[in-house]
Amino acid sequence: MKDLVLYGRDDAGISLTEISEALIFALSEYKGSGKKILLAIPDFTRFHSNAGLIANIIYHELSDTCQVDLLPALGTHVPMTRSECAKMYGDIPYDKFIEHNWRTGVVNLGQVPADFVKEVSEGVMDTAIEVEVNEHIVHGNYDLIISIGQVVPHEVVGMANHSKNILVGCGGSNMINSSHILGAFYGMERMMGRDHSPVRKVFDYAAEHYLKDLNISYILTVTTAVKVDVSTHGLFIGSERSVFEKAVTLSQEKNIISLDDPLSKVVVYLDPEEFKSTWLANKAIYRTRMVIADGGDLIVLAPGVDKFGEDEEVDYLIRKYGYCGRERVIELSRTETALQSNLSAAAHLIHGSSDDRFKITYCTRKLTKEEVESVNFNYLPYDEAIKKYDPAKLQDGFNIVDGEEIYYISNPALGLWSTKEKYTD
Repeated sequence: MKDLVLYGRDDAGISLTEISEALIFALSEYKGSGKKILLAIPDFTRFHSNAGLIANIIYHELSDTCQVDLLPALGTHVPMTRSECAKMYGDIPYDKFIEHNWRTGVVNLGQVPADFVKEVSEGVMDTAIEVEVNEHIVHGNYDLIISIGQVVPHEVVGMANHSKNILVGCGGSNMINSSHILGAFYGMERMMGRDHSPVRKVFDYAAEHYLKDLNISYILTVTTAVKVDVSTHGLFIGSERSVFEKAVTLSQEKNIISLDDPLSKVVVYLDPEEFKSTWLANKAIYRTRMVIADGGDLIVLAPGVDKFGEDEEVDYLIRKYGYCGRERVIELSRTETALQSNLSAAAHLIHGSSDDRFKITYCTRKLTKEEVESVNFNYLPYDEAIKKYDPAKLQDGFNIVDGEEIYYISNPALGLWSTKEKYTD
């Protein structure tokens, strides 16, 4: 697969024609080859990555002679439904999608050694991390594996994608749990929007030692969106880390919103088709925590959220312990076997707390007041909240509502909001 880097010339980004021509060029050696190709793709929670468009172009370019299968990089997320696959990936047949099971459908390739983990984490963690990836990646006999995804600030690793898509999105429980708790204990605000975090160094080690013979190439995007209009500002194709580094630089420019002063009130809207659990919806919290003032308010408009975890076991743990703050979660992780066995859930409890620094109010239709308050959030009925904070009327950025200045965000998944004091790179 040929390497290629393409940048948009203006705010509209790269055109559909340019994206299509770039992909056809990069894949020209596989056209008509009869090869077996696997696309590791984002799930519906990354709808605005434009990965759906890219995968659809690739499928129709190659599937007349090649076997093209798709493996959604679910991580711990719920499997994609038929309707989600159709909405995101178009007319690709549903039977071409392979379901990833992070608990059972993986193969162990080796370890990231304990001494390496201790060194890169500055002593935060000193245990070995198992490298497990989906069995189809290892034993599927694919001639080419293409990992498609969006580079954007991320709470676990610093900047999403590249080998994370394989090692976590298509990975197993030990890597998922260990990477999540390493990032949470090390500190989100030390990593978000940055490349060389301890977790990324763990991924780099695993990729160098265990993925290099699998013929994996990456197609990375940097996107922004206003309402439903997605702009692709960069397309980065290749197998080397340098391709990812170029995408990181562009994402830092396009996806990090750095303000002079902290904000006293932030309102975040969560698309009900994309955000159905607080596991996902808490992007509203950790992507904005670096810009919210001490004592400030975060209003989360969450009409589609009907649960806490993405599966029953994690949902139970969130309900049991609640979003109780970093120090309390660290303390509980030392004694509670349920959290010790589900460290990604423990990390999530840290991600979803403001550590009592600012107030978080969830505005829901499908979770009750008692449920929301039981996990340490404040509650306001969604239909009451939108009488004042109407997503149809608010614009991204500063708004005046009833004489009060608020800051509105229509999709927290596409950025990181910080004060200039807290984010420098």
